[in-house]
Amino acid sequence: MTERRFDGRVAVITGAGRGLGREYARLLGSKGAKVIVNDPGGSLKGEGSDAGPAEAVVQEIISAGGEAVACTASVATPQGGQAIIQTALDRFGRIDVLIHNAGNVRYGSLEELTQEDFAAVVDVHLLGAFHVVRPAFPLMARAGYGRIVLTSSIGGLYGTQRVVNYAMSKAGIIGLNNVIALEGAERGVKSNIILPGAVTRMAEGLDTSQYPPMGPDLVAPVVGWLAHETCSISGEMLISMAGRVAKAFIAETEGVYRPSWSIDAVADEIDAIRDGRRLWMLAALPSGFVDHLQRSFEMAKTVRRTT
Repeated sequence: MTERRFDGRVAVITGAGRGLGREYARLLGSKGAKVIVNDPGGSLKGEGSDAGPAEAVVQEIISAGGEAVACTASVATPQGGQAIIQTALDRFGRIDVLIHNAGNVRYGSLEELTQEDFAAVVDVHLLGAFHVVRPAFPLMARAGYGRIVLTSSIGGLYGTQRVVNYAMSKAGIIGLNNVIALEGAERGVKSNIILPGAVTRMAEGLDTSQYPPMGPDLVAPVVGWLAHETCSISGEMLISMAGRVAKAFIAETEGVYRPSWSIDAVADEIDAIRDGRRLWMLAALPSGFVDHLQRSFEMAKTVRRTT
């Protein structure tokens, strides 16, 4: 089997000083990629800064025979995002791979969470993704090649308590991914989402004693494939948790068509509306939005023709 490598490729990885990001950086660096290790080195809440974590990962990659450079700019601002991508251009003249992994955590219920704590998390997870995608995408599109991997979470799919900032951010990533995939389809740019599960410092405070092995090393190969030139998918979501790799997707029930509705009619039909035995499983690519409209309109036309 031919070893998949990244020789000649330049990869930007945010949040790469610790945890999952560190594992991604080390893996791609060991496979020949020139890596920009981005991490401000702040606390779990995103406070403070420390160049040490990013520099340590750079030294690990260099010691193993690879090439890497540290960048401590924050994804939380447009200026920071631009500085991160500019580091790749200044040092290596290009960008081929962008992995947005940076994250922070600030807990609080809907009643308790402060506006500051809400914004601090959204700025890094969701807006941070846009802040690095925005300057990177045009460069990739002009070059006719790019691989983008964004980070969502099962918390974004299903929700979890006391982290509305995190859940909203991770759900929003899905919309961003779809648009990148659509706009990049004819320009050689593919974008996908990783939904990782690993025990890192973001698991602080959780009882992980009964967890199966969940090291970042189990997730990194999935991200590596999504970032590789042979990646065959775009606009999709892959889960990697405790050794399980799976595809996540959004689906609709076929639903019910009526020429007119009332509140009572919705109540009468709710079981049929929610019936999951016939599903529409549409994807962003090649034309999920249009397919949804066409199927919905065709349902109306079909029922009208038979009545």
